[in-house]
Amino acid sequence: MGLNGFTSIVVILGIAATLTYFGGEYRAKKAERTHAPIGEFVDIDGTRVHYVQEGSGPHLVLLHGAGGNLREFTFDLMGRLTDRYTVTAFDRPGLGYTDRVPGVPAGITATEGASPQAQAVVLRRASEALGIENPIVAGHSFGGIVSYAWALAGLDEESSANASAVVSLAGVTMPWPGDLGSYYTVNGSAFGGAITIPLISALAPDSRVEDGIAGIFAPQPVPDGYSTYVGARLALRPDTMRANIRQVNTLRPHVVEMAQRYPDLTLPIEIVHGDLDTTVPLHVHPQEFIKIVPDANLTVLSGVGHMPHHTHPDETIAAIDRAAVRVGNQ
Repeated sequence: MGLNGFTSIVVILGIAATLTYFGGEYRAKKAERTHAPIGEFVDIDGTRVHYVQEGSGPHLVLLHGAGGNLREFTFDLMGRLTDRYTVTAFDRPGLGYTDRVPGVPAGITATEGASPQAQAVVLRRASEALGIENPIVAGHSFGGIVSYAWALAGLDEESSANASAVVSLAGVTMPWPGDLGSYYTVNGSAFGGAITIPLISALAPDSRVEDGIAGIFAPQPVPDGYSTYVGARLALRPDTMRANIRQVNTLRPHVVEMAQRYPDLTLPIEIVHGDLDTTVPLHVHPQEFIKIVPDANLTVLSGVGHMPHHTHPDETIAAIDRAAVRVGNQ
């Protein structure tokens, strides 16, 4: 190949990279215009945490799953609870409009993700600043493992924000066999951070986003208006994608560490989990968890997938209420 040919390839690659970058930035800004923050911000030593707080009564904290944001709960569930709880939904660190955990590398080729323990530290401090006391902490999917980290932190320190109970909604709990597949392996790598994530952000069609949401809800249908409301494109902003994928890709060692301490948990724990959940399988997570924490109460929903708080809100609310009764709040 001659010099002119090589130069042409470099120019073409440069143009492609530029178009990809600006395509991703355009879509990110559009997502932020159409789905701006709906809550308030609390500043924790320079880390901004986005939250929505409504209602009155005992405190209840809601933590969303991977790739999500607090709209996951304001879409429907939160409004069903504010008559008897002070409900606070947070954007987890690095997602929605909450800043990343301080000290975790954020460069495009970094691979480290914020651990559930580190996320819990940020959110517990935000809760202290907001005057949240002895909350029931309910987490969906990845939010589930953060809720357990929140509870475990209470074994080591006195805090007004220590959890009084945990409610796991299809929550990650236990170490799983095997890996997470090529999507996380590739996109969680330095190559993925620099190359494939910007490509996905710039080029992923709306149809692919809709298919992904449908897969999470399966076998139940996606509720009317959900996809538009939650702002799935917020999760496809390059920086948000990197934060989310790295959190998931580096999660397992932290779960292994946390599982060693689960038997020390004595607070009420309620679990709601579908038996057709293929994202966080029943037999891998809650069924193994209750073997080492036998006082945890597991409610298995027959024929239900990964989104019980949307598809079966009554059962979800019943679990939260049972936790409140066990705490003595009702």
